[in-house]
Amino acid sequence: MSMSFDQYMRDMVQPMRDELTALGVQELRTVEEVEAQLPTAKGTALVVINSVCGCAAGQCRPGVAQALQHDITPDHLFTVFAGQDKEATAKAREYFAPYPPSSPSIALLKDGELVHFIERHQVEDRSAQQIAEDLTSAFDRFCR
Repeated sequence: MSMSFDQYMRDMVQPMRDELTALGVQELRTVEEVEAQLPTAKGTALVVINSVCGCAAGQCRPGVAQALQHDITPDHLFTVFAGQDKEATAKAREYFAPYPPSSPSIALLKDGELVHFIERHQVEDRSAQQIAEDLTSAFDRFCR
């Protein structure tokens, strides 16, 4: 029995999804889920734009994992998967203006407003530790 390309991709990206959901990060896979969560999330919300690229695997997801070990963390943890859940990702990106779409990227919202954003080029050029330090600094500033 042959596997469809879509099924192959779903199987291939599942561990990349699991890396964040295992940390307690909630996946938003539809436009409706994004609309139900992001604008109404009281307090602070971290939104990780996940991706299949190497910098997501090597720097972004490990950096988020390290940052979530910090004693101060956001009230809500969300993720959308670029290239997989395309509509949900596009909807989430509407909250990140004026930043152009990039993945992976990481947003911190406070009461639905963007207060901190890490773009792809800021992921590619830094280590997981540097990303974690950037995030924990933002957590200290906005999540108290």
